[in-house]
Amino acid sequence: MEENSEKKLKQERARRIRVARIRHSIISVFGVWLVLSVAICVFLLLKLHTMEEKMDYLLDNFTVSGQMEEESKNSAADTDAGAYLNLEGMEESYDAQEDYVVAQAVNQRENLAGPDDLHKVYLTFDDGPSSNTAQILDILKKHDLKATFFVVGREGEEEKALYRRIVEEGHTLAMHSYSHRYNALYQSREAFEQDFAQIQNYLYEITGQECLFYRFPGGSSNHVSNTDMTEFIRYLNSQGITYFDWNVSSGDATSQAYTPQELVENVIEDVEKYKTSIVLMHDAKTKGSTVEALEPMIASLQEMGAEILPIDEDTTVVQHITAADVQAR
Repeated sequence: MEENSEKKLKQERARRIRVARIRHSIISVFGVWLVLSVAICVFLLLKLHTMEEKMDYLLDNFTVSGQMEEESKNSAADTDAGAYLNLEGMEESYDAQEDYVVAQAVNQRENLAGPDDLHKVYLTFDDGPSSNTAQILDILKKHDLKATFFVVGREGEEEKALYRRIVEEGHTLAMHSYSHRYNALYQSREAFEQDFAQIQNYLYEITGQECLFYRFPGGSSNHVSNTDMTEFIRYLNSQGITYFDWNVSSGDATSQAYTPQELVENVIEDVEKYKTSIVLMHDAKTKGSTVEALEPMIASLQEMGAEILPIDEDTTVVQHITAADVQAR
């Protein structure tokens, strides 16, 4: 009996040891799983943030909202291609225009500033109008300053009011395509001409002002167009339109999320280099940081003695591909 009791006791102890080991193993596995899960969650959150930033960039620079696309389709359905070209002064065909004056872009070496040179700064905003445009206009009005707005085609009443406000308050209203859809806009010269005529006519109908300045979505040196950009440059040259690129970028179009202070620093660092600075910024609805950066940017520019101006016929032209070097044909 004693031997049986002792044997049972040993078996019970062995069982308890096995249970304890199993318990410890389960706890260890669970602990490792928990740590890995937390690490994976943190990694996925970081990737999600990065993807969101990239998505914002793509939405702002490579497409427009579904509403704009639908508006563009509706507009195209209501207006035939010939109606796009009925603005006074645009009747002549591309091939018929042989004599035109093309603005000469500045050589960037010649544009480098010396210690005693005045800095002329042109604040430009792409992709509007939006609710951020209204805030930017309020800030500019507060400081009695003028800027340049390269706008796209939007047909809402609020946007139409913003086009008019830009003109009425003395800013330069300029074109940035109607659709901002790279795949359609840059498909061919004919597609580009139609889009150009649509935005120029549309803005004229709303504001009574014929726009003379243009900025290519992505810039004249973009690598997105399936057509040689010189085709579109020749067309703008033939229409007497001057296009502007930029030599200073705030960075608000990149996938990196800059703080408002970093946007200011990006601009000031480059403005100091040049006599004439064409500053690239954006006033799309996702660009709240740009709005926040504007007042401190203005303060920094004024502190360094810079003159803040809107683009006009006398502005030194900055182009990545020089229009004057593109031969007519």
